[in-house]
Amino acid sequence: MSIEIKVPAIGESINEVTLSKWIKKEGDYVERDEVIAEMESEKATFEINAEKAGILHTTAKEDDTLNIGDVVGTIDDSAAKPAASEKPKEEKVAEATGDKKEEPAKEPVSKESSPEEKKENATSVKATPVAAAILADKKMDVSKVTPTGSQGRITKNDVLGALENPGRAFGKELYSREEQSNKMSNLRRTISRRLVEAKNSTAMLTTFNEVDMSAIMELRTKYKEVFKKKHDIGLGFMSFFAKACCFALQEWPSVNSRLDGDQLITFDYCDISIAVSSPKGLVVPVIRNAESLSMAEIEKEVAQLAVKARDSKLTIEEMTGGTFTITNGGVFGSLMSTPIINIPQSAILGMHNIVQRPVAINGQVVIKPMMYVALSYDHRVIDGRESVSFLVRVKEMLESPEQLLFGKDPVKALLQL
Repeated sequence: MSIEIKVPAIGESINEVTLSKWIKKEGDYVERDEVIAEMESEKATFEINAEKAGILHTTAKEDDTLNIGDVVGTIDDSAAKPAASEKPKEEKVAEATGDKKEEPAKEPVSKESSPEEKKENATSVKATPVAAAILADKKMDVSKVTPTGSQGRITKNDVLGALENPGRAFGKELYSREEQSNKMSNLRRTISRRLVEAKNSTAMLTTFNEVDMSAIMELRTKYKEVFKKKHDIGLGFMSFFAKACCFALQEWPSVNSRLDGDQLITFDYCDISIAVSSPKGLVVPVIRNAESLSMAEIEKEVAQLAVKARDSKLTIEEMTGGTFTITNGGVFGSLMSTPIINIPQSAILGMHNIVQRPVAINGQVVIKPMMYVALSYDHRVIDGRESVSFLVRVKEMLESPEQLLFGKDPVKALLQL
């Protein structure tokens, strides 16, 4: 008997998906609940599991666009399990006892060479004596040289050619004019559509400020080891920014609002969306009730969501909702930018690179680790006074991290000011 494998319903607004990869191939024997394929919707990547054990027969191909309910393949559950798929008795015994035979290490597919490895490669590579001498003298990475000699040997002209064209990628022909045409994924198309919609449907403005990161960097240096030992997670910058934003959002609720037709919806909780770059594009998972979480809990949430994004394991629920977004272009070296609002939200905070810069303090020029911060906001919902005051409040709490405990200056809290 054959059982049809259909595209499941994964959300009210999602009508089609893309079959991104078959985990199991045509004719493979699959176990019940085993992952057999990965599919990609406009919001997330999800897995298809086998309903029963049997032989898999695929009908849809990778990169096919499918509608909800379409058949992608069948499973013949009447087929006998191939004997070859049974593990040898000795292997089962080894697994039970914990003894495993050592296997030769597999050569990694792609790995960045260390300086020591590059040096070894330069001496062990197949090259003529003159070419090897030039490689050693110029301390060149042999992977940047295209060999043209017999049996893959690098010649003198190969090395000289690489020196004359240092910007040429390995294996790329000079003056190449090749083009590639690839179909955009559902996720990439959705990102494109939403960005254009955000630019065209909101009255977006951006206000800037700069933050002296000295206090936070000193605090992290002083407590990072103790924090990691206590909470089993590193102390990053995102938890400071998330906590500061939560306090500021509660002080300026219009920033934590959105339009729904002619209704203005204001949230009394802070679901912070964190923009994360994944292999398939930008995704924005959500930290729920961030205002109620501790620094360690926020860091753990960020780390967990980042790993899921990297492995394309985020669920639609984890990327749905959010009342305010934080994006960190600084990890890529961005000095300043104007982030685009993550609609239907009304504001987004952009973090940037921390740079040592001269600043004037009390009439003296000193060097400080400074970060530009940017708040893009929908002027239909948020006025200039509110947007600027929000960003100033975030700046104040980041420059005096002790305020993150109460949401205000401890002395003012003591004096009830």
